[in-house]
Amino acid sequence: MSRIHDALKKTEQERPYRRIGIEELDVPVTGPIPVTPAEDANSTSSSFGSVTSPIERDALLAQFAPPTRWKPDTKTMLFLGTEEPANGPEEFRTLRSRLYQFREKHSLQRVLITSSLPQEGKSFVAANLAQILALQPNCRVLLIDADLRNPSLHLNLGTPAKSGLAEYLLNEAEEFDIVQRGPMENLFFVSAGRPVSGQAEIFSNSRLKQLLDRVEALFDWIVIDSPSAIPVSDTSLIANVCDGALMVVRSNVTPFDMVRNALRKLPDELVMGVVLNGIPPETDFKIQRYYAAS
Repeated sequence: MSRIHDALKKTEQERPYRRIGIEELDVPVTGPIPVTPAEDANSTSSSFGSVTSPIERDALLAQFAPPTRWKPDTKTMLFLGTEEPANGPEEFRTLRSRLYQFREKHSLQRVLITSSLPQEGKSFVAANLAQILALQPNCRVLLIDADLRNPSLHLNLGTPAKSGLAEYLLNEAEEFDIVQRGPMENLFFVSAGRPVSGQAEIFSNSRLKQLLDRVEALFDWIVIDSPSAIPVSDTSLIANVCDGALMVVRSNVTPFDMVRNALRKLPDELVMGVVLNGIPPETDFKIQRYYAAS
């Protein structure tokens, strides 16, 4: 069938994806994180589940995602510039550590980033979390802009316009027709794609699950930037195919009731914690269950 199928035929045995971690997060978790079962590798919607080695994985990634030139906004993309800014990087390193701690006891690969309302910084958190994860040696990260209503990640990353998630969900493109690779070796990106209408209906089909099932064996982490939870229903639909969710809250801006209502739209077992964004640098605030990204 496709190049994907041809690549899979070269493998001789199937090795399940191995998740790693350190210890559990200090946030309440009411149940195990659900894991979406992989599709049959012999079906027409076969996944990369039979990738057997890091070398083979890298060969596939190099084949289907050749590097392109990005022009990132270095004011918001903290790890893509020539110099690391003073504020922000250490908070993202802390958040990365928390995710690895959580992953020791709970299967965690597909991470949903959302907020209750727009303009809280969810795309900023999603993009920089993906970057700090990709800075680790041999850690492959896929960042997906699933905000089809108000996409912004391609602008922040400075990526070229090309087919993206919308084209894939509409069955107009294959997996690696939509994957981009930029200046950071381990970071891969799927843009939102062209403007579309009926976003909730598009997310109701099985194509997003199919995409994640097919490519998850190639990546250590998949970070998904979703629309804000309160205004639209897209987020709850996307959450159904994720392993965990982080809620971004803007400090001293987001009403508590809005955060509570947004959390109700997500399954309790998916919510790992809250990222408190926009804390003033001069504020001497002891963070306990919030993870700052200033």
